[in-house]
Amino acid sequence: MNLKELAENLGLSQTTVSRALNGYPEVNEATRNRVRLAAERFNYRPNTRAKGLATGRTMAIGHVLPISGKHEMVNPIFGDFIAGAGEAYSAHGYDMVLSIVDDNNELQAYRDLKAKGTIDGFMIHAPRLDETRIELMQELNLPFVVHGRAQNVEIAYSWVDVNNTQAFERAAKFLIELGHRRIALFNGLESMDFAQRRRKGYLSALEQNGIAEDSQLMVSAEMTERMGHDTLLRMLDIEDPPTAVLVSSLNTAIDVRRAATDRLMILWRYLSLFTHFDVHFYFPNYGAEPIFTATQSSVRDAGRIGAEMLISQITAPQAFPPTRLLEAQLVVGASTGPVPS
Repeated sequence: MNLKELAENLGLSQTTVSRALNGYPEVNEATRNRVRLAAERFNYRPNTRAKGLATGRTMAIGHVLPISGKHEMVNPIFGDFIAGAGEAYSAHGYDMVLSIVDDNNELQAYRDLKAKGTIDGFMIHAPRLDETRIELMQELNLPFVVHGRAQNVEIAYSWVDVNNTQAFERAAKFLIELGHRRIALFNGLESMDFAQRRRKGYLSALEQNGIAEDSQLMVSAEMTERMGHDTLLRMLDIEDPPTAVLVSSLNTAIDVRRAATDRLMILWRYLSLFTHFDVHFYFPNYGAEPIFTATQSSVRDAGRIGAEMLISQITAPQAFPPTRLLEAQLVVGASTGPVPS
C-alpha cells in the first residue's frame, strides 16, 4: 500500500496522512492515532527518500564514535543504548548513521556530516569534563541530545541522564546503615562527567555520617573486570581494609566478586559489594534474591527516550531544549550484609 491508497482508505488528504505519520503538531492527536493504527493494520511503510523530499529532511541521525581509546565500543552498555535509540528511530522512519573515527578526528567528523547534509541531528555520547562538542553543536545549528550531562557547560542543551549523584549517595548510605564505615569506591574514569557525579554522591554520604574521606579507598580507572579484581586484592592488604565496596559498573563488580572468592571471602558475610547496574537484557539481576545489591537503571530506556527527544526537536523545534533526569531503582540482593564483627 502506498501513501495515496492509505489516504483514500482513511478519507483524508495525502498531506494530512503524511503530516500525521511525521508527528506534525498541527495534526490533532485523534487523527494521528487513527492514521498510525491504519498504517499498522495495512503494514504501510513510508518511502524514506520520498519522505525526506517532502519534509526537507534526510531522515537519518548521526552517532560519532571515537574508538582509539575503545571506551564506547567495548562497553556492552553502549550496545543497549543503541538498541533503545534504534527502536525509536525505526518507529519514526529514521535511519542511524554510525561514524567510527579516531579520537583526534572526532570534531571534524561532526563538521563533515553536517557539510554532507546526510543527517538531521546528532546523539552525543559520554560527555567529558572538558566537553567541547556541545559548543560545536550550537555552531553547526543542528538538533542534538546528549546522553549524560556536562557540568562545566553553561549554555542550555538537551540531555537525558540518570541521577548518578543521588544513586551513589543512596548506595553509600545503604552500606553505612548496615554498619560499614570502611567503604571503598571503585569509580570510572573521573575525566568523565558521570564519574565525577558518582564520586560527589559517595562523598556526600560519608560527610553526612561523619566518616572521613580516605584516598586509599578511592580508585578511578577504566571500568574493566581486571580493574575490580586487582584493586580489591590490593586494598585487602592495607592496614585497615574496606568492609564494603561500591562499584560503578557490573563489569567491575563481577571481578570484585571473583577476587573475594580468591581470598575465600563470602560476599555479604565478610565483604559487602554494592554496584551500579546499567540493566543488560542478557544479564538480569532479579528474582527472589538478586545476585547483586544495586542501583539499577535501564540504558536501553535512556536510548529510546533520548531518541524520542531528538526526533521531537527535529520535527517541531522547541524554544527551550528538553531534558530528562532518570532515577535509579535500589534492588537489595545477595551481595551485602551487616559489617562483620
